[in-house]
Amino acid sequence: MAETLEQYSISKTIKQKSTALKKIGIVGCGAMGQDIALLASSHGIDVVFVDISEEKVSEIINEMGAKLDKIIKRWGLTKSEKRAILSRIKGSADYGILKDCSIVIESVISLNMKDIVPAKQDVFRKIEKTVSRNTIIATNSSTIMISELASVLNHQDRALGIHFLSPALTVKIIEVSRCIQTSNEAFDLVKRFAGMINREVIPVGESPGSVSTRLIVSLINESCQTLMEGLSDVEHIDQTMRIGYGLQLGPFEMADRIGLDKLVIWMDNLYNEFGERKFKASPVIMKLVRAGHLGRKTKRGFYSYDQGNIVKRISEERA
Repeated sequence: MAETLEQYSISKTIKQKSTALKKIGIVGCGAMGQDIALLASSHGIDVVFVDISEEKVSEIINEMGAKLDKIIKRWGLTKSEKRAILSRIKGSADYGILKDCSIVIESVISLNMKDIVPAKQDVFRKIEKTVSRNTIIATNSSTIMISELASVLNHQDRALGIHFLSPALTVKIIEVSRCIQTSNEAFDLVKRFAGMINREVIPVGESPGSVSTRLIVSLINESCQTLMEGLSDVEHIDQTMRIGYGLQLGPFEMADRIGLDKLVIWMDNLYNEFGERKFKASPVIMKLVRAGHLGRKTKRGFYSYDQGNIVKRISEERA
């Protein structure tokens, strides 16, 4: 993946902070929430986040610091820039920290399919009780209908979807979807936010999966099918799509980056919505998930990893 030091620079964007949009909030600061926080802060925007406990908040701050340390080693981001980025990020277990935000993004992860919608709706309720009438309440979810989450709000015109693609620090687009009642003012504010963080808005209609998730899920599933048929192996299927079609990552590399457990959640949501076989998680994926081989975060998935680098392919060992 081609990256440049410019992507992590704060000097050229800090003056954008003079705009009225000065602070965003994030609820659920896992890997994606952290990337969104770092991205916004590196462009001069104050960020506050909510997670389950003060201990977890401290852990998250340390994890973001470690991510910046990796960027320092690879791209020469200075320690003073790291301090400046982290100084604009505050966390708490109390939703009250969100009260002055212009936009709050829900990024909660749940591995329990039955609980995922109620859990996110509960987050929406808690956000609305805390923020002002004009605050945008958004979700980073890509496979749940925004209208379903927004149905619990008193003011549904403020709700929309803001889907950051992984890795959010380098991918230059975000998908923005409206619910039935989303106002033009809410959409315009999110477009302004996207401009502040140097991202292009891809407007999409309300549908589970948007564009990116539906296409990548189908590609990964079909790649698993070709693997099961013995047509080719993991490495060469990835090479075909990377080199032959110019993808930054092959389908199996992408699956490992996303996280196979997260991928199954996406697939289950899409399959339940559309009932189409192409969205049903492949037996290959399910076998790895049941074994706890979830991709990069467990250091083993379709590939094995050491310090983030691929060291072994699934074709070199018994799956």
